[in-house]
Amino acid sequence: MTDSLTVRDNRTGVEYEVPITDGAIRASEFGKIRTDEDEPGLAVYDPGFTNTASCRSSITYIDGDKGILEYRGYPIEQLAEQSTFLEVAYLLIHGSLPTKAEYDAWEHEITFHTFVHENIKSFMQGFRYDAHPMGMLMASVGALSTFYPDASNIADADIRNLQIVRMIAKMPTLGAWAYRHAQGKPYIYPDNDLSYTGNFLSMLFKMSETKYAGDERIVKALDTLLILHADHEQNCSANAVRSVGSSQVDPYSAVAAGVGALYGPLHGGANEAVLKMLKRIGSKENIPAFIEGVKAGDERLMGFGHRVYKNYDPRAKLIKKACDDVFEVTGVNPLLEIAQELEKIALEDEYFVKRKLYPNVDFYSGLIYEALEFPPEMFTVLFAIGRTPGWLAQWLELVQDKEQKIARPKQIYTGERRLDFVPAAQRWA
Repeated sequence: MTDSLTVRDNRTGVEYEVPITDGAIRASEFGKIRTDEDEPGLAVYDPGFTNTASCRSSITYIDGDKGILEYRGYPIEQLAEQSTFLEVAYLLIHGSLPTKAEYDAWEHEITFHTFVHENIKSFMQGFRYDAHPMGMLMASVGALSTFYPDASNIADADIRNLQIVRMIAKMPTLGAWAYRHAQGKPYIYPDNDLSYTGNFLSMLFKMSETKYAGDERIVKALDTLLILHADHEQNCSANAVRSVGSSQVDPYSAVAAGVGALYGPLHGGANEAVLKMLKRIGSKENIPAFIEGVKAGDERLMGFGHRVYKNYDPRAKLIKKACDDVFEVTGVNPLLEIAQELEKIALEDEYFVKRKLYPNVDFYSGLIYEALEFPPEMFTVLFAIGRTPGWLAQWLELVQDKEQKIARPKQIYTGERRLDFVPAAQRWA
């Protein structure tokens, strides 16, 4: 066969033909390579899944070397500039852009489901005053499964769709309430006269006014940020959603796992680390010394480089534009000057160019969030709200993929074998 890999096992001298499909080989083919019928076959050892495809997907395409990101084939640049978050959410879930009638029905469904049960409010009020908003979000998303027991019937397409709508609709409510809780302010109910993002801002910032109307430039910038975070292929949290979802649990539990994965500083918390770095640098004058510290291994350059992108992260360019709109309203964040100078030096310095360390999505997003007066603990909650349609699209694709099985990676055992048990009376004598 032409599209195949010929593997020779030097232990036995036997050659094997491994078929290549879509640039990949099935790991199970290596299981056929063994020295003896009684011995286990070869396994593929790949910590962190650096070169292992766990699924076939038609949701998001990334070419890290060229800096390309597409949702369902549409360039992220076009979606961020010309679409809305709700339209992008429809695209991710349904696989195509909506007609006017489809979009109107979708928007109505989402708007109708923004309220949560009053018991959820009581549940969230039970957290300590200083509870981390992400911990509150993770717990409340998981708790939703107890309010909608029909959600466990994942084989029913109508029931699946209803849970997807509910989750996209309710996530801003839960996120905003987690924010208000940390501030000791009363929870604000949804205002369904507002847009999806406008309503979210209202629940975050409304005080005594009858009607909250956010500045349209802020609404658009936040909507753009949600679009940029909506999906990113098989990242840590998407993998968590798929792995937990493979047990055929309800989508709320699967997405709660995604929130948990996003909670970690190596995933969703990176933009907070960028802010801490910029504040520690303090001024432009301190940048050269900081850069030397990075090269010497004494400092870490946060917000640069990406596991996937070996080029300029396309989302970073778009967030840079959103910065201008936000700072027009809030005033320029003093850290912006440090960030811009740091970026300029890093893009010209051979040390960073050779290592393909370009700004990523986290480099500028934290500056916007801080300008909007979000505490750093809220940054990841905003990320989670934007990522919800992507998680749900990944979950939906998983449950409809007949090739998928319950996630159960192999391991390479390195412990002791065949030890004789010594009873406690003898061990302790």
